[in-house]
Order: sequence, then structure tokens, then C-alpha cells
Amino acid sequence: MANSESRVAGHVTVYSVSGCPHCLQAKAALGALGLPVCDIDVGHDDALRTRLQELTGSSTVPQIFFNNVYVGRNEHLQNLSPKALQRLVHMVREEPVPTDTTPLPAEISPESGQRNARVLAHTASELTEALRNVILKLYSGHLSTDGKSVDYRAMSESPWFKHYCELTVQLQWAELISLSGEEKLAFFINIYNALVIHGNLRLSCPKTMWQRYRFFNYVSYLIGGEVFTLQDIENGVLRGNRKGVTQLLKPFSNNDPRLQVALPEVEPLIHFALNHGVKGCPPIKVYTPQQDIKGQLHTAAEAFLESRDGCMVDGVKGEVKLSQIFKWYKVDFGGADEKLLNWVVDHMGQSEKKSQLKSLLSARNVKVSYLFYDWSTNSTD
Repeated sequence: MANSESRVAGHVTVYSVSGCPHCLQAKAALGALGLPVCDIDVGHDDALRTRLQELTGSSTVPQIFFNNVYVGRNEHLQNLSPKALQRLVHMVREEPVPTDTTPLPAEISPESGQRNARVLAHTASELTEALRNVILKLYSGHLSTDGKSVDYRAMSESPWFKHYCELTVQLQWAELISLSGEEKLAFFINIYNALVIHGNLRLSCPKTMWQRYRFFNYVSYLIGGEVFTLQDIENGVLRGNRKGVTQLLKPFSNNDPRLQVALPEVEPLIHFALNHGVKGCPPIKVYTPQQDIKGQLHTAAEAFLESRDGCMVDGVKGEVKLSQIFKWYKVDFGGADEKLLNWVVDHMGQSEKKSQLKSLLSARNVKVSYLFYDWSTNSTD
């Protein structure tokens, strides 16, 4: 009979030191699950230990990854809920480890263990609010005033970034079902934008279409016992489980537990809040569920449509040039050009541009084209 591990697509990576009791306990627990373990001894390799610290923010061992999803130290493994552990085991059994990506951690520090018990006692709303407040602090010192550029180098050295990473470890225990619709919308927008930055800091900014595809399909957090990639958050949760630009299938199947936290239907306004780490995107902001989240998103849409990156109207040529965002997600804005343009008019602020567009629509003589999209990184460097 073939070894059961031969049928497992992925594996668990454990960074350890020979003779470490916590490492031995973790590997014994993983062995009992029947999962293949890639044991990497960092005890006699200073360069590897330095890389481990860069990946996780800590040189403490063991450090454990299920495929490319960071779980943490031995105590984090032992304290996983049965649901979270089941999902991780299933992922390792069914999905291979991406060959061209590095595991992306949500960092923790050696002293953060004592915080865990306190955070675990918090509600999901309290945890998401704590994350929002830390993200605000982080952005205030390292974003340009218009929210379009990020000082990645300085941010990576910020104590607020370290604190943010500590909090993201606690996301694995968050009960997302308890969040209201407004809280869920703000939480997933904020965590998406922060996860893009986290990924850029740890893996470097993707530069080619293939690198971007891999980045958005594998950079992930463990949230509420489920793995959420950037694609899962954008297309599965915020777009009401619609296929993405490069996807052949919906992100979540009918029996996928993550479907429970997906929005009941697509919210087109999210496209003016999500930032993919490039210059063509709308600016990065932090959204607050207690302050009319839809109103905040409407304001973001107005600002983007007023900018030259979002919309340009040529009354003489009878032409409207829109961001490529409207082309990629045209179905979210009604599908046909007429419905798309009516959506744009309805979400523009009072301006000369809006008046020109309304005149063109009234004359039923308007051509739609799409602007150049700037894929260069939004780094200030």
C-alpha cells in the first residue's frame, strides 16, 4: 500500500532547532495528522535564521507554515480551533505549495504570546477596530497626502507595522459571522489594502502580469479559520462571489464555508476603495463602519471620477475615456455602455465634467474608450 503522504499535494514547513522541545512537540502533532513535514534546521545557519526573522519578525522556533500560510509558533499550532485546523489540513492535502512564492507570514514577536489570551477574549468587532486604528497610525506616517504612494522602506521599519503584524495573527480566531454588513464591508476593504502592502513588503512588488497573478492568488491571511487570498477577498467576499478577471470559476463553491461571509451581491463602489499597489489605482484610505460606509465609498467614487485617472470627457469628439477598472468589471456597473455611463453620471459630483457627460448622453452620441492604466508600483522610492 502506498504511503498516505504520497497522496498529499502540499506540505507543512517547520523552521526548527535540533533538540528544541517545542519543535519536537510541534512536529509530533503534525506527524499525528499524517501530513508531510519539511523540517528546516536553522540552528547552524545564521543566514537562514536571519531570513526566518525577516519572514516572521521573530527568530524564536519553531515557526510553522501550512503550504504558504503562516500559523505561528508551537503554542499557536496547539491552540488552533478544530475548524481552523481542519481547513488547513484540507488545504495541504488538496493544494500544492506554490513553487514560485515565499510563505507570507502575519508577523508576531516573541513577547506577543501574553497578548493572545487578551485578544482571544475580544469580539471580532473589537479586533477589527483595533486593526483599523493601527492601520490609521501606520498610514499617517507612510502614505503620501493624496494616498497614492507608499513609503515601503520606512513602513517596514515602523513599530506600528510590527504591531499590525502581531494583530493579524489573531485574525485566525475572528468570528466573521458576528460582524454586521457595514463592519464586514469596511473590514475587508481595509484588510485587503493592508495585505497588499504586507505582501509588497515581504515578497517585493510584482512587476509582470504573471507575477501579479501569482501574488493575488497566493498572498493570504488566515481569518476565522479560513484562508483568504487577495482574490478571495476582492471577488469572493466584496463582489458577492463573482468570477475575477482571470478566473474561470467563482472563488467559492456552494459548500465553501467562506461563502457565509460574502456580500449578498456585488457592491460596485468597492472598486474605488481597493488598491492593488500600483499607480493606476484609486488612493488608499481607511474606512469606518460607524460613519456611513456607503457614503464614504460614494465620496471615494466621486473623487476618482473627477480625476484624470478615472474619467475624461471630450465634448467635441463625443468621447468618454474611463479607467480600465470599468472595462475589467463592466458587469458590476450594468454591462452595456449605456448602463455603465448612467452609473458613472449618477456617481459623479457636480462639475463641468458631469454636465458635459449628461449632454452627450442626452444627445445619444457618445463613444466609450479606456485610459492607459499605470501598472508601475506606487512606491515613493
